[in-house]
Amino acid sequence: MNVSMRRAVLTGLLASTACLANPALAQTAPAQTPDPQAAAPETQTYTDSDIIVTAQKRDENIQSVPISIQAIGTKKLDQLNISNFNEYTQLLPSVAFQSVQPGVTTVYMRGVASGGDGNHSGSLPSVGSYLDEQPVTTIGGTLDIHIYDVARIESLAGPQGTLYGASSQAGTIRIITNKPDTSGFYGRIDAEGNTVAHGGQGGKLEGMINAPLADKAALRVVGFYQRDAGYIDNVAGCRSFLPEPTNQSCTATNGGIAVNNSAFVKKDYNDTETYGGRAALKIDLDDNWTVTPTVLYQEQRSHGAYAYDPRVGDLKIQHFYPEYRRDRFIQGALTIEGKVGNWDVTYAGAYLDRRTASSTDYTDYSEAYDNLYSSVGGLAGYFYYQDNAGNTIDPRQNVLATDHFKKLSQEFRVASPADEPFRIVAGAFYQRQSNLIHQDYQIPGLGNQVSVNGSPGTLWLTQQHRVDKDYAVFGEASFDLTPTLTLTAGGRAYIYDNSLIGFFGFGRNPGVDPADGRPFTATPFNAAGSSRTGVAGCYLTNGQTLRDAYLNGGDTSALLPPAVAGGPCTNLGTYVNGSIRPKETEGQGATYRFNATWKPVQGILLYGTASRGFRPGGINRRGDVASYAADFLDNYELGFKTTLADGRVRLNGAIYQQTWKNFQFAFLGQNSFTVIQNGPDARIRGAELDVNATLGALNLTAAGSYTDARTKQDLCLEARANFVCDGLTAGGAPNIVSAPAGTRLPITPQFKISGTARYTVPIGAAKAYAQLLVAHQSSASSDIRTAVYETGTGRIANPAAEIGRLPAYTTGNLALGAEVGNYTFEVFAQNLWDERGQLTRFLQCGSCYQRPYVVPITPRTLGVRAGVKF
Repeated sequence: MNVSMRRAVLTGLLASTACLANPALAQTAPAQTPDPQAAAPETQTYTDSDIIVTAQKRDENIQSVPISIQAIGTKKLDQLNISNFNEYTQLLPSVAFQSVQPGVTTVYMRGVASGGDGNHSGSLPSVGSYLDEQPVTTIGGTLDIHIYDVARIESLAGPQGTLYGASSQAGTIRIITNKPDTSGFYGRIDAEGNTVAHGGQGGKLEGMINAPLADKAALRVVGFYQRDAGYIDNVAGCRSFLPEPTNQSCTATNGGIAVNNSAFVKKDYNDTETYGGRAALKIDLDDNWTVTPTVLYQEQRSHGAYAYDPRVGDLKIQHFYPEYRRDRFIQGALTIEGKVGNWDVTYAGAYLDRRTASSTDYTDYSEAYDNLYSSVGGLAGYFYYQDNAGNTIDPRQNVLATDHFKKLSQEFRVASPADEPFRIVAGAFYQRQSNLIHQDYQIPGLGNQVSVNGSPGTLWLTQQHRVDKDYAVFGEASFDLTPTLTLTAGGRAYIYDNSLIGFFGFGRNPGVDPADGRPFTATPFNAAGSSRTGVAGCYLTNGQTLRDAYLNGGDTSALLPPAVAGGPCTNLGTYVNGSIRPKETEGQGATYRFNATWKPVQGILLYGTASRGFRPGGINRRGDVASYAADFLDNYELGFKTTLADGRVRLNGAIYQQTWKNFQFAFLGQNSFTVIQNGPDARIRGAELDVNATLGALNLTAAGSYTDARTKQDLCLEARANFVCDGLTAGGAPNIVSAPAGTRLPITPQFKISGTARYTVPIGAAKAYAQLLVAHQSSASSDIRTAVYETGTGRIANPAAEIGRLPAYTTGNLALGAEVGNYTFEVFAQNLWDERGQLTRFLQCGSCYQRPYVVPITPRTLGVRAGVKF
């Protein structure tokens, strides 16, 4: 590299670190007057038929890609005022999701949903998420990346297991940002103010600057702030607990306990602030090689709860502890693209650091279990919730949690020339993701002897470290048998290695569980909770657990130190020669994709695909529950893509059948403890269709899907290899059919459809427009299970019925505005008729059937937007 190029690279790298502090540096570039709407080459056209995508890791016209893919381009994202995950997924017919609040979202595609994913110690996601070339899939909820100055969002339905790997078993969502542009200096600023029905006021401010730094270097910087107004009210209420019930006015009598939430009553309880920025530096080292370092920072601060309790009222809740969530992530990425001969070479690496902290009210657990154990005096009589003086105390719980997630990913790939009849893409991939998990279930005043060792006031503690590693080599080859017929074959060989170590559970007493048949003992063994988890299961220096040593009359004094700092000891791991090693599960295998593409006439493409996706197996924390195995998705698909009327009309569609083999199923089992097991096979059939038509001043788009996803065998309460629900469960109860064969898989609606219409008309120097969006989805089940044993009572409960279905709903958005030169003005209404669409229904604990919660879509929102390009 010559001296001037080295200086340019160094200058660019230094500028990228200073860009947010001093954007005026960019103005030293030669003055130019480019089109303010200009962007990276792939976004210079915005009609759907012209969108260039990189779904197959090459630049291709979307109409030439033989897979089911929807792409929302820059223009459409701006027109529809899309800024977050919930807003763009309503336009993606194959996508469904569960969400508790912003940043806590689990994504599903094409009905591949069992309904229980998302636990920090559970299954990996089945849908991959990418930011540009780098995977940002996390187990703690899909990153809710703020959408602004984005080139397009690609939704790739069906297994993408060859080019995208384990995290793309059912599909992949890719957010492709606009890249720095050396053509000239330009930027934009957009602002919005809004008000939410039944709630407060919000708004956002966003801006972007693109600045050439030299002939072959440019910097692009994005900044944003958004406030989402609250609309859930935390209203006054009380709870009462045994040993004696309280009267109707919630006043304690005869030793009972009554509490109220007066300190936390608040209107518009839930609100969220999101702010951050993005910077990308593009350096053309020469005509063939480009280096693009990028950095993304985003912080999201949510307050309150985004669900309401129908028993309390519409958009109302009664919670008794502070509730908040802080979600901060930063990603540094580097992409190097170039040529060796006439082959394309790409390196993509990234490091993601995500930290979350939250406080959650867990009063429902105390309320439910107080009722379940009413025959023995409720929680006071069964769990011994007492202070150090032996007095019964208020049993409400407050969960304080933090997660520290790290992800390192690297990919190297090569691609042969795209204009040759025989083409290949091949590469290698590695990622390591880890999560340091902390969850502290606190009861103020809880006595030392009924707390987790060393943590007074902590009823239950989770202190774990999880590591998931993936290695893969992959490749796809395409051969043009004729100018109109192409065959493609691809494969990915993978190895996964997952581990988990640490502590989870209650305090010190291994004899407190009446099932042990032993009398309660004196200090140091009096404690709340079960002997099956917690300190009772920790390892001693001789390799025994404390519980086993206690029951056998041995020495119980020599606990090994904790393997994860902050825990009292280690009960999650494997004892080996005097030390504890992580529990591990590993596997290896291969996935495939075969495709045939035929272009019988110009503008029509037909394809057929057979492909497989997979998801790694994992570890159950409880020692009496085995690890769960990988699950696989086999897909058979026929599709078509048509471009008609000189490109003004596009019609694409696909039909498919999938077999989801031994699907991973997570659920809250006994004592609200998450268990993951492999279920039976499921059969999924579906169809997808999308159309775009430009009829002069009128542009119409529509997209829809039909999904029929059902189990093929009985889902047993406790998994059986032959799917015959016989014998006894680990708890000694008869194994029962939890969901009979033919049960629909949950979460995904059978029908989902959306459509937009935009009419533009010139009025003097302005271009005025009216735009309407309508989206509909049919009902869906919240839970696959129809029969489980309720903790404490032994009755058979029906979670699907008691949690309730997600009802069908239709929502609409309307916008009226004008563009005058470089200025835009708009008034808009979202959720026009204030539909109370339900995104998620959930319980706080496994036996809290008396209080199912509903997460609604945002009520009707009215607002104004204005923007300027320069």
